[in-house]
Amino acid sequence: MLTKNYHHQMGGFVLTTVAWLLCCISMGLPQWRVWYYEDPVIFKPTVAFVGIWRSCVFYNGNNTRDIRICHRYNYHDSFLPLYIRINQHLLLVSSFLGLFGKITIIIALWKVCIGREWRNATCNPFSLSGILNIIASSFLYLAVLFNYISIIRKWGIAFPPYFHMPSHPDTQKIGSAMALAIIAAVFFLISGIICLSSNLAIGKTPHSKI
Repeated sequence: MLTKNYHHQMGGFVLTTVAWLLCCISMGLPQWRVWYYEDPVIFKPTVAFVGIWRSCVFYNGNNTRDIRICHRYNYHDSFLPLYIRINQHLLLVSSFLGLFGKITIIIALWKVCIGREWRNATCNPFSLSGILNIIASSFLYLAVLFNYISIIRKWGIAFPPYFHMPSHPDTQKIGSAMALAIIAAVFFLISGIICLSSNLAIGKTPHSKI
C-alpha cells in the first residue's frame, strides 16, 4: 500500500513540474490573442500576436517569408489596460506558487524515502503542495478568463505609434499560449487533488517488534 501511494505522489510531482513549465512558457509567449487587420501603411492583411508581456507583428518579406517584429512591454507603460496588468500579476504569482508547490513535494518525497515520520499531520508537505497547486490553478484560470473576456468583448489596447498596431483589430481569436495556460491550470488542479486526497500513511507506519 505504501508503494502504491508513493507512486501516486510521484505522479503528482510530475504533473506539478509539467504544469509549472507550461505556465512559464505560456507567460512568455505572445500568442494570447491573435489579431487580424489591414495595415494602414502597406494596405495588406496583417497578423499580430498580443501577449501578456509583448506583442509581435508579422510582415510579408521579399522572399515570401514572414518577418516578425516584437515589442516588449515595460512594467510602467501607461498604455497597458488594467486587465493585462492583472494578468501579469496572476501569471507571476501562479508560477511562484507552482515552484513552491514543486519544492514542497520534493521535500515530502525525500522524507518519505528516508523513512522519516511526521510528528504533526497538519504539517504534511503533501497537503501544503496540494493547496499551493490549487491556488496556482485558480489564478491561471482567472488569467485565462480575463483574456477570453477581452476577446469576446473586443477590448482594445492603445498601442504607441512605434508599435505600428491599431487599437482594435478587424477580427481576433484565441492564441496557442492561452491553450497552454489552460492545460497548465488543469495539471495544477489534478496534482493538487492528488496531494490533498492522498491516504499515504505518513507517521502511521508499523513499528518493528522488539
